[in-house]
Amino acid sequence: MAGPCLALWFLGRIRRWILTIVWNISQKYKGINAADLCDNDPWFTLVNISSAIFDCSAPDLSSCPDESLPEFAFIGRSNVGKSSLLNMLAGEQGLARVSPRPGFTKLINLFTMNKTWRLVDLPGYGFAQGAQADTARFNQAVNNYLENRPNLCLVFALIESGLPPQQIDLEFVEWLVRRAVPFVLVFTKTDKVSPVTARANIQAFTDRVSAWFEKPPAVFACSAETGQGRRELRGAIDEQMTAIEAAAIPARLDPETGPNRSPEERVRENRKRRPDLNRPW
Repeated sequence: MAGPCLALWFLGRIRRWILTIVWNISQKYKGINAADLCDNDPWFTLVNISSAIFDCSAPDLSSCPDESLPEFAFIGRSNVGKSSLLNMLAGEQGLARVSPRPGFTKLINLFTMNKTWRLVDLPGYGFAQGAQADTARFNQAVNNYLENRPNLCLVFALIESGLPPQQIDLEFVEWLVRRAVPFVLVFTKTDKVSPVTARANIQAFTDRVSAWFEKPPAVFACSAETGQGRRELRGAIDEQMTAIEAAAIPARLDPETGPNRSPEERVRENRKRRPDLNRPW
């Protein structure tokens, strides 16, 4: 009996040692942007997208794939440059279809990235006058997805940097706040305007919404043409994935439940792990 007991004691020591390392790392880098980590620490690397597989085009929430993978959704006003931005982010020009016709995307398009997370291309939004109406102009499926998808980790709300604050964008951001959906702001097409104009419009928009938050969401400036912001967007995804992996370590190390959980149990656990790091409310 001494042999098995010694082995169990040794495994317990290893488990505690690993958890201590994870805790120390989380405290050391707490509050630091993932993109900054990559610049200053060789142990950290941004999400490197090595594979992108089209899953499906879902007309509604019930038609979406299972909830076992974390999802990162991109949405914006029609003609905001969403498809071009997704192709730039993934490094694949044919991932999302680019159309000169605004509002081309009509379905919820899902792609599995690196076999570990999903990128979600949502149809462009439009809302009735007054955010308090909470009535979508043309896509109720998007509302259902954003409100009820338990494995949705983060929404990238796309806003055109060349325009002053648009009422439709302000209403959508307010809707996200009311629904407590975690999101960041992504200002697109920075190559189409002067840096002074882009900065002024970004500042004007963030000033308009600042009263809605105790801590404002992260803001990114991007260009699909020049690649500006690609590293930062991947860093935002990497930060969420790192949080999910850190939360999963204790469960995986548990010899009683880790290896033997059913797919349904893993889905329920994933719901609990929906990170709140970017929720400013």
